[in-house]
Amino acid sequence: MMTAPGSSRRLSTRSGRSVSLVVSASLAVLIGTATLTGQPTPNSTSDWPQWRGPNRDGVSTERGLIQQWPAAGPAKAWTATGIGSGYGSVAVVADRLFVQGLIGKNSTVTALNRADGRVIWTKTVGSTGNNDRGPGPRGTPTVDGDRLYVLTEAGELACLRVADGSPVWQRSIVKDLGGRNLFWLISESPLVDGQKLVVSPGGKGAGMAALDKMTGKTIWTSNELNDEAGYASPIAADIGGVRTYMTLTAEAGVGVRASDGKLMWRYTRVANNTANITTPVFHDSKVFYTSSYGVGGALLSLTAKDGLVAATEAYFTSDMQNHHGGVVLVDGYLYGFSNAILTCLDFATGKILWRHRSVGKGSLVYADRRLYLLSENQVMGLADASPKGYVERGRFQINDEGWPSWAHPVVSGGRLYVRNQGTLTSYDVKAR
Repeated sequence: MMTAPGSSRRLSTRSGRSVSLVVSASLAVLIGTATLTGQPTPNSTSDWPQWRGPNRDGVSTERGLIQQWPAAGPAKAWTATGIGSGYGSVAVVADRLFVQGLIGKNSTVTALNRADGRVIWTKTVGSTGNNDRGPGPRGTPTVDGDRLYVLTEAGELACLRVADGSPVWQRSIVKDLGGRNLFWLISESPLVDGQKLVVSPGGKGAGMAALDKMTGKTIWTSNELNDEAGYASPIAADIGGVRTYMTLTAEAGVGVRASDGKLMWRYTRVANNTANITTPVFHDSKVFYTSSYGVGGALLSLTAKDGLVAATEAYFTSDMQNHHGGVVLVDGYLYGFSNAILTCLDFATGKILWRHRSVGKGSLVYADRRLYLLSENQVMGLADASPKGYVERGRFQINDEGWPSWAHPVVSGGRLYVRNQGTLTSYDVKAR
C-alpha cells in the first residue's frame, strides 16, 4: 500500500504500415560515406541514443553551445512533419534520428536524416492506443549498435535493424509476459544493459522483466514484484558490486537485482495513486524518486551486503513534486519542476536553494551550464544551471498542436530537438 507524505515511513526490503523506404531521402543519405553500408557510425560525444540521453539522466556533456539566445530564439535548421502524433522524445545516433508516432491507425517508428530531417524509413510496430490525453506512442526508441528497440503504447516490444527497420524479433509485454496496459497507455522506454533488455510488464510476478536483447527470449521476471507498471522508465547502476535496476512503479520506488530480478527494496511513500512518471536519479549510492499529486520526493541511501542492496530513507521532501518533466542532477544540485514551479534542491539534504515560475510546468535537460526548459504550454526556455538563483537566457514560442507539449527536448551535436506531436524541429544551438 502507498502512504501519504505526512505519514510514517514505509520501506520494505526483501531477500498496419509495412516497411517503407522513401527513395529520394535514402539516396541523399547514402551519399555520405558513414552510411554506405546502411549502418550509422556512432559518435559518443554527441549521441543521444535513448530516453534521457547516454546515461538516462537528462545530462549532455556537450560544450561550445550558445549561452544567450537571441530574442527570436536560436535559428531553425529544419522542421520535419509526417512523423505521426505522440509524446515520445527522440533518439539520436550518428547521422540518424529515431522517433515513434501514430500514423493512420498504426503505431510506428521512423528514422530521419539528422542533417535535414528527411525520412529514411518508417516501420509499423503495432496497433495504436487512445485515451483522453490523446493517441499515439509515449516512449522513446533505444539504439544499441545496429539494433533499435521500441515499445509501443499497447505493449508491443520490437527489435528492428537500424539500417532499414526490418524486424529481428517482436513480443508483447502484455500477452507474453502477463502485463497490463495503463489508463494513459504504456509509456516506458526500454533499457538495454549488456545483453539484457529490461522492461516493466506490470503483471503478477512480472513487475519487471529482462529479455535477451538478441533473441527476445525471457531471461527472468521479478517474481516477488507484483506492482502494476508506472509511466516511468528504468535505470541501471552498480551498488557495491551488485548490478541493480531501479524504476518507479504504480505503487513504489523499487530496486531489483539485475542477475535474477530479485526484489531488493520497495519504497511506497514516494508513489501516488494516479500516475507515477518520473525516471529515478542515481548518484553516489543514492537514488532519488519523485512524483506529483500531493506527494513529493525522497532520497534513499543504498548499501550492498551479501549480494543484496538495502535501502534506507535519507530524507523525504514535499518540495519536489515532479509530474512528468523529469529532474536532472548537476554538481550536487537537483533541478526540476515541482508541479509548475522550477525548483533547485540540494541533492544530499533536500534543502531548497530557489524556486521560480520560469516557463511554466514542463520538462528539462541540461547541457553546457544551461537548463533547456520546455513548457507544456509551448514555451522553450534557456536558463542557468546554478544554485545561486534563476537567471533566464532566452525563450521562444513553439506552435500549439492541440495537446500539451510533453515530449522532452534533446540536445545533441550542437542541435536542440523539439518534438511536438507530429512536428519535429531542429534548432542550431552551436556557438559560432
